[in-house]
Amino acid sequence: MDPELKMKFMQIAMKHMPEAKALLDNKGIELSMDDLQPVLNMLLSVMNEAYELGKEENK
Repeated sequence: MDPELKMKFMQIAMKHMPEAKALLDNKGIELSMDDLQPVLNMLLSVMNEAYELGKEENK
C-alpha cells in the first residue's frame, strides 16, 4: 500500500476512534487504545481493499 495513502487511512480511522471507544464503553466493554490496535489494523485493511475495488471499477 502507498505509504501516503496508508497515512490518510490512519488519520480517517483515528478521527473515528473516540466514537468507537465510547460505543464499546457504553456497552460495558472496557478496552485501552492498545487493545484497539488490532481492530484499527483490520479497519485499515478493509479501507485499503475498498479503495482497490473502487480503483478497479473505475478503470
